[in-house]
Amino acid sequence: QVQLVESGGGLVQAGGSLRLSCAASGRTFSSPAMGWFRQAPGREREFVAAISGSGSITYYADSVKGRFTISRDKVKNTVYLQMNSLKSEDTAVYYCGATYASTSGLRSTADYWGKGTLVTVSS
Repeated sequence: QVQLVESGGGLVQAGGSLRLSCAASGRTFSSPAMGWFRQAPGREREFVAAISGSGSITYYADSVKGRFTISRDKVKNTVYLQMNSLKSEDTAVYYCGATYASTSGLRSTADYWGKGTLVTVSS
């Protein structure tokens, strides 16, 4: 029902910034809660950030608090992840996820997924 397409990944130096986008489409009943996840080489997939359908509620992993900001544009039906002060540890494939369940539930899993976009942070 929900189609998600990520974009904005690429190569950036440590300390730099990057903004990821996730465009949502499909026959949706209403705006779903959406979030970002990442999987680094040799690591398990982890939660990064989430935002409610209205955009009024957000959650962040402790590892990115103060550096990453999640937001959404209801007109463009797009969710963004602004990543600042990037570290080599942020290198991963970043996935966009969505759910019609609780926003807090995205801290563990999602019901719909994008194909991912690669972010590489060099030293």
